[in-house]
Amino acid sequence: MNRERLIYGGIVGAVFLFFLLIGGVFFQLFVGGLAILAVVELLRMKKLEVFSLEGMLTMLATFVLTVPLQNYFPSLPMDASLAAYAIVVFLLLSGTVFNASQYNFDDVCFPIAVSFYVGIGFQNLIAGQMAGLNKILLAIFIVWATDIGAYAIGRRFGRHQLLPQVSPNKTIEGSLGGIASALFIAILFMLIDKSVYAPRHFLTMLVLVVIFSVFAQFGDLVESAIKRHFGVKDSGDIIPGHGGILDRFDSMIFVLPIMDFFGLF
Repeated sequence: MNRERLIYGGIVGAVFLFFLLIGGVFFQLFVGGLAILAVVELLRMKKLEVFSLEGMLTMLATFVLTVPLQNYFPSLPMDASLAAYAIVVFLLLSGTVFNASQYNFDDVCFPIAVSFYVGIGFQNLIAGQMAGLNKILLAIFIVWATDIGAYAIGRRFGRHQLLPQVSPNKTIEGSLGGIASALFIAILFMLIDKSVYAPRHFLTMLVLVVIFSVFAQFGDLVESAIKRHFGVKDSGDIIPGHGGILDRFDSMIFVLPIMDFFGLF
């Protein structure tokens, strides 16, 4: 299993890095496809028909929120993706009118929530790549370091459970180890490339790295809570040994919008 995980992890990483380096429309369509796959995983957890009208509109909402439509249609406003997303959400809501006996507001909340949850995260993946390769690499390194550090430290020194009702294997010691690992990697990265945090002060950026690492762990915990709610071990099985798309990007979905909020993109 470890060998399979390593092989497929390397393949997936290489494919992602290939599109990341290419950038432009190819990367954006690739990320849009990843976002759609992540939403499909959530629809299947809920046992909703993927190719129903509801499922198709949910995937469309996710795609238009993820991909910067204004880059390809100059006549559209700067917030074209958000406006298009709102239109698709209105179409989803219209189901409560035309099919009121079988489709109510509670039903429509799930597709709206999952399309926004996934779409806003992957939208910021594209925004980060457009801001600079070093910015998105910093985000990736922080997430990876947090994940690896939390696992390694938690396995060796973990004694106190973090949130046992959500993820019983995660510990407070592991969480702190993840933050420490993220700080270590970020310091090395910033010493090599000072432009990644300019014009901020180095110490200010370290505080932000702690915040990013905490949000990375929350992203993982949120997905754990979702999977526990639906009674599944992995979000999907598209990546042998690794699970689904959401399993691989759950932390990034939380970290990237926060990095954008603090002006890194």
